[in-house]
Amino acid sequence: MTKSVILGALTVAGLSAGAAGAATLDDVKDRGKLNCGVTTGLVGFAAPDANGEWQGFDVGVCRAVAAAVLGDPSAVEFVPTTGKTRFTALASGEIDLLARNTTWTLSRDVDLKNEFVGINYYDGQGFMVPKALGVSSAKELNGATVCIQTGTTTELNLADFFRANDMEYEPVPIETNAEGQQQYLAGACDTYTTDASGLAATRATFENPTEHVILPEIISKEPLGPLVRHGDQPWGDIVRWTLNALIAAEEFGITSANVEELAANGTDKPEVNRILGVEGTLGEMLGLEADWAVKAIAAGGNYGELFEKHIGEKTPVGLARGLNAQWKDGGLLYSPPFR
Repeated sequence: MTKSVILGALTVAGLSAGAAGAATLDDVKDRGKLNCGVTTGLVGFAAPDANGEWQGFDVGVCRAVAAAVLGDPSAVEFVPTTGKTRFTALASGEIDLLARNTTWTLSRDVDLKNEFVGINYYDGQGFMVPKALGVSSAKELNGATVCIQTGTTTELNLADFFRANDMEYEPVPIETNAEGQQQYLAGACDTYTTDASGLAATRATFENPTEHVILPEIISKEPLGPLVRHGDQPWGDIVRWTLNALIAAEEFGITSANVEELAANGTDKPEVNRILGVEGTLGEMLGLEADWAVKAIAAGGNYGELFEKHIGEKTPVGLARGLNAQWKDGGLLYSPPFR
């Protein structure tokens, strides 16, 4: 093959990749709404309220992306997905974005051809037991029946933990968190295992939450975050930098209450001005309006506002910031620079 033919083939391939990459953004704009995959219902993260409106920490990411792209945080169609159906829904194009407490792993990234665009919650797998069981450590669960959601990273983590500690267990497979809650409360399993944040959210819905204990052991690393399809780089960039904008906004003191005033008047901080679209052309680079981040932050607030409103210590879920604190406060939360 001649050099000119090779270059021609590379050019065609590059153009095709670029066209495919722009497809989701075009589809969302043409449709006028974002199709966002969420959990089937996990209080604090994604669940319909009494009026049927979806609320939660992950829901906030969906609404921020819709606001950045369409200028309307309500222009979202929420698509409930299970541990088994979530990746198929994304790969098939049924959803544009998956924001469903999903762990970033190598196989999910590479083999399933997903693109994780960031981490919005640093988590780890834990165990919940009834206080009446008298168990204070996961290492006391030898012979236990365990409710575990299929199609999740928790299955392998569970097997590894029990094998490493020379213990046995009997799995009770479940499809959804609602089914897990029902089985656990009915006594079909001695313990329920999933991400610790999910356990806290589940316990918050119980009639008597104090009668249940989340054991101290965290047996895995579960970096949770939104994801898109491989081969859709422009769309991935938009979701990635929308999440980063929410994280950076908290660091720089940009809130839902002051973001529009700051954008109107500008600040003495160049990076803040670039986030707000007052300086530079970051919005243009993403194929969005200059105030895309202003709209995203105004939709539900910065990262800290979303955390405190939906899953923070003053909510029924009651999660401390911990690893999810800003880097300057001893946590892992960190946005790359806006420049």
